[in-house]
Amino acid sequence: MAEPVDWHADGVPHSARFGDIYHSQSGAVAQARHVFLAGCGLPEAWAGQPQWRILETGFGLGLSFLTAWQAWRADPQRPRLLHFVSIEAYPVARDDLLRAAAAHPELAPLAGELAAQWWGLLPGIHRLVLDGGRVLLTLCIGDVQAMLRALHRFDADSLFLDGFSPERNPQMWSAETLKTVARFARRGTRLSTWSVARPVRDALAACGFQLRKAPGLPPKRDCLQGVFDPAWPLRQAGAAPGAAPAPGRCAVVGAGLAGAAVAASLARRGWDVRVLEAGPHPAAGASGLPAGVLAPHVSPDDALLSRLTRAGGRATWEQARALLAESRDWQAGGVLERRNGDRTRLPEGWHEEGPNESWHASPVQLREAGLPPEAHGIWHARAGWVRPARLIEAWLDQPGIQLRTHCRVARIDAAGAFWVLRDADGAVLAEADRVVIAAGHQSRELAPMAPLQGVRGQLAWGRMDAGMALPRMPINGDGHLIAHVPDDGGPLWLTGATFDRERDQPVLLAEDVVANRDRLERLHPAAAQALDALFERGDAQAWAGVRCASADRRPLVGPRDPEAPQGPWLCTAMGSRGLSFAAMCAELLAARWHGEPWPLSAALARALDTQRVHGLRTHPVPSGT
Repeated sequence: MAEPVDWHADGVPHSARFGDIYHSQSGAVAQARHVFLAGCGLPEAWAGQPQWRILETGFGLGLSFLTAWQAWRADPQRPRLLHFVSIEAYPVARDDLLRAAAAHPELAPLAGELAAQWWGLLPGIHRLVLDGGRVLLTLCIGDVQAMLRALHRFDADSLFLDGFSPERNPQMWSAETLKTVARFARRGTRLSTWSVARPVRDALAACGFQLRKAPGLPPKRDCLQGVFDPAWPLRQAGAAPGAAPAPGRCAVVGAGLAGAAVAASLARRGWDVRVLEAGPHPAAGASGLPAGVLAPHVSPDDALLSRLTRAGGRATWEQARALLAESRDWQAGGVLERRNGDRTRLPEGWHEEGPNESWHASPVQLREAGLPPEAHGIWHARAGWVRPARLIEAWLDQPGIQLRTHCRVARIDAAGAFWVLRDADGAVLAEADRVVIAAGHQSRELAPMAPLQGVRGQLAWGRMDAGMALPRMPINGDGHLIAHVPDDGGPLWLTGATFDRERDQPVLLAEDVVANRDRLERLHPAAAQALDALFERGDAQAWAGVRCASADRRPLVGPRDPEAPQGPWLCTAMGSRGLSFAAMCAELLAARWHGEPWPLSAALARALDTQRVHGLRTHPVPSGT
């Protein structure tokens, strides 16, 4: 449940948990502008910078974030990207966010955009993508010290110390918390806060901040400003491994979901991107299926795969919402996952009224899905189907991206500070400062040290007859069923898919047609019966593609050779979850190159890093990848 806010008659919001107000009668926006922005020299300090990174303790009602966003928007000298990382243990309801901003007309539209993404805020790190991807809010839900430890370290340019008063919330202002905050400061990072309590000042000074009191916002007499400038020498600052000094020219090998997502993320950061595709058009490989399911994996212990697919699904969801036409290119109506018996278990405490977006399907939902009365299932509210080719087209149709088809890269050669990409005859296809290999199972040719395997999959599809009774929502479980997908020749249905680890070519097999029909019978008997006539007269068509999988079923994101981080990078091995993983992995790669806050916790990001490939080489790809 969302944290309740008690709105007093004078309009001041109050927290019953802490027995304190969210802001004084002078208002949170005035406080944000006077104490936090001006206290950190903003907006003047960010003028002409490629990005600006703000770390805040205490998101509250979000008004400091909205005020910073509005100042960024209004500044013609603003940086290309604004990163705002904020920690909040008890997120409020969407309606309270909107109510807090309603009194400020300049903030109300921004609050509406924020509120549209205010969902699924389970404990952990969430990336909200705003203003066309130029404002990135990394919202950390949980205890302040745990969340600061979960974040991958980045150099914050500004620190906003906020939260309820030290007397009411001492942990937020403890010496341990402030020491951890200081870990994100570089020499010259500016800090601002409304609290001038002596223990706070002493703890910050001990961490290396040079502090001064400044006039406060009434009714407070003073506020506190500081600069991180310790008297002791700091460890030599340097770029993170693989970081790029500045955007230049990047060659991306592959125009499937992974390659297109990488191209879009880098283009937003100013890169000149050349996408080289071996096929005749984008999405010529496994990403070319007519439609796919976008839904999270769930498990009773909220295992690693569950957390990764939830974060990745959120990233793709927002990209689809921003770039695609709903009900034509994608459908956001939810997905019903059929489970058997005790496999319907979810993490303890997940229910329809909670921050989770998955819960046990109701008898009404099961009946509407056309499933038998004894069926069990999980309803994924923030899920649906997507036409991958449409998303790929939208990603590639952005400024700074050029696509070349019929370009099969056979070699990547070093040439001084540049990289030369050549075909099998040695002809130069492209020269670039950086290279990303995102060619699906064909990535093996350019990264032979990576434990990659092609997994062929075949699905059945066709056009719906008039009056055909198929469920409106996608059904998944052992296979999937998607129906009512709009198409110029009539609505489509799709079902499948097989997992064939013996072949790495997209051949069509008659036995897989039978296998998909049998799988559908187990998943949704009524749909199988409705489609029997099409299968019998041969009107059920087949499509096949070859997925790229790693041994542990997780993507690979990182340098091809961990000992050479400036060399080619991999963004591949999405398996059968390209829709869930591509956007998230692309943003992680871009963040690592640019020294940005990461869109995932450090632990989740490590689970995707190519550093682990040495441990994967001796293990086979598991069934069902």
